[in-house]
Amino acid sequence: MPSADTVVSSAMARSRQSMLLAFAVGAMAAVLLASPAAAKSYNITKILAAHPEFSKFNAMLSKTRLASDINRRQTITVLALDNSAMAALDHYTLPTVRHILSLHVLVDYYGNKKLKQLSRGATASASMFQSTGTASGMSGYVNITSHKGGKVEFVSQDADDTVKPSRYVKSIKEIPYDISVLEINSVLSSSEAEAPVPPPAPVDLIELLSKKHCKSFAGLISGNADVFRTLNETKDNGLTLFCPVDAAVAAFMPKYKNLTAKAKTAILLYHGVPDYFSLQLLKSNNGMVSTLATTSEVKKDYSYDVQNDDEKVTLVTKVVTSTVTATVGDSEPLAVYAVSKFLKPKELFKVAQAPTPAPSKKGKKEAGDDDDSSDDEDSDDATTDKGDAAPAVYGRWATAAATAGAVLALLMG
Repeated sequence: MPSADTVVSSAMARSRQSMLLAFAVGAMAAVLLASPAAAKSYNITKILAAHPEFSKFNAMLSKTRLASDINRRQTITVLALDNSAMAALDHYTLPTVRHILSLHVLVDYYGNKKLKQLSRGATASASMFQSTGTASGMSGYVNITSHKGGKVEFVSQDADDTVKPSRYVKSIKEIPYDISVLEINSVLSSSEAEAPVPPPAPVDLIELLSKKHCKSFAGLISGNADVFRTLNETKDNGLTLFCPVDAAVAAFMPKYKNLTAKAKTAILLYHGVPDYFSLQLLKSNNGMVSTLATTSEVKKDYSYDVQNDDEKVTLVTKVVTSTVTATVGDSEPLAVYAVSKFLKPKELFKVAQAPTPAPSKKGKKEAGDDDDSSDDEDSDDATTDKGDAAPAVYGRWATAAATAGAVLALLMG
């Protein structure tokens, strides 16, 4: 019969093995979870395109620019209306329709199962109409009530007492917990969302830029007829313009002067996004945005990544990272923000390389020689960003595997 010491020693060994195994699994999970999340796989336009009975609702999401706003959200519920229900919106102007439909986009996830299992049978959810700062007070909230028998109703917070709630019909598409598309039988009524939206006041874009932070950039725009025309044709339908501050323009001018006329036009249009983004929306969403240069150049990307960290908003082009420093003007459908650096697209400039581990002294010298010119070299190949994120992902997998391997070796030792 084994001695007490042997039993204790055996138990301690098993405990040590269990702890090491748990450590290995935990290390691998932690490393993999730290990997960049895959891009969201949903697109509201494509989801609804498979259901022709929602073609009018789908078309209006695109016309009001709500479709792109929805696709940038991480957790969302869309309350869709079929073609017959959409007839109730025919007499409203497009800006008002945008407000009404933004009330139908809830900034939380509600699938069929969650609707039927609401705590105490009722809840209230903020809508995009409220979260973007358009609505005042509680008017952008939607009350959801689950009744016995599975019936679920929706009604806006500021709806008149005589308004009949909208009834949940069915689930169209659910991707937990990213997006849920649900059909309701009628338009949500809201006195504030239905209020007439005054037409935008005329804005002299060059004057606006010249008064606040961006006089030099205004000069570049006014000196390029194609860019000047494009911006003015776009601003009344939704435009967000990121203008480099005067110091940033001055620092970039030596490179700008060496660009071709076509490249100058492209890089100026690259600072304009054909959609309206309030500062609140920029601070609450991350994602890639297309630019006016995207539509002007065939087979060219000309996009960049908008990232936020609390109150800080940055624009990442893979060549340079620029920070939003001030609001020059913000009145829907036009928003203008000052940024710290001139935005340089990967289609025109060499992609910034990720830092590598310190090499030998000889290697350091060679790397230093390369770095001196890497940011100045132009690139005529838009494919220079291939595999940009892959090394980091593979590196994390390698780290996880190495960690797990080392621990398993200890277990077998």
